[in-house]
Amino acid sequence: MKKKVDLFDKNLLKQYFAILSGVSVILSFVLIGVNIPDKYKYPTMIVLFLILIAFYFLMWVKANRSDDVTLNINNSSVRIKVGDIFENQEHQEDGDEEPPLKVIAFNEYFDTLVDDKIISKRTLNGKYVNERINNIEEFDSSLEIELAEKVIDYNENRKEGKKKKYKLGTIFHHGNYLLTAFSKFDANNRAHLYMNDYINFLINFWNEVDIVYGGRTVVIPLLGSGMTRFKEYNTVSEQELLELLIWSFKVSRIKFKHPAHVCIVIHKSSKDKINFYKLRSVENGL
Repeated sequence: MKKKVDLFDKNLLKQYFAILSGVSVILSFVLIGVNIPDKYKYPTMIVLFLILIAFYFLMWVKANRSDDVTLNINNSSVRIKVGDIFENQEHQEDGDEEPPLKVIAFNEYFDTLVDDKIISKRTLNGKYVNERINNIEEFDSSLEIELAEKVIDYNENRKEGKKKKYKLGTIFHHGNYLLTAFSKFDANNRAHLYMNDYINFLINFWNEVDIVYGGRTVVIPLLGSGMTRFKEYNTVSEQELLELLIWSFKVSRIKFKHPAHVCIVIHKSSKDKINFYKLRSVENGL
């Protein structure tokens, strides 16, 4: 077990003492009617003390092992869990009447050339193109028609890939997937973002989701945790990206009516980088 939550984490202590207060009140009432002989008082006190210490330790272990948490934001349910966005493609979250809409990040050109230069076959983007698109030409044509009014630039100097550029956060609804323009590309086809770009993407992304989701659950990978480079920062942790994603949902004011909800899927390779327990305090601090 990797330690992600400190033994004396202030939020864990706060939760523990809240429980302890309730237990103390119950014990006080019980002891009013129970007379413990003097010879058993000291051993009883030691046993109770050890039980309380053991209970705190169990709470700490549980907090470190947590890999699934549900938050209430804007009266909407936001679930964060470990998984693979492609597993059980038609799987429905509990209570959903329709399959969820799953988000896949593309670049600002919505490229579909998986050649390990423009798109790596190891990314979700590459896997989606290779495994979920049957006819690339038909897909590209449909996308251009659907997003014709959302083209913001035309890059004539681009030698490989598409030339039409779309605003970050633009969404193309394809089957049970929401494909979104997430990253910018430099002249060498390397994905990058400034933090300001990332925040603007999130705001525009949620606005577009609000238009197209149609009361269905939306499943999102941890956007930005793959090959995207953030120009002003040497590193941006998965925890920081996740908290930004949750914050952006908060400020978007979108409301998902039960049973529809937002589900953020953390890949198992990033599980130990996420402090799921801390997200409770993020929820309360939003």
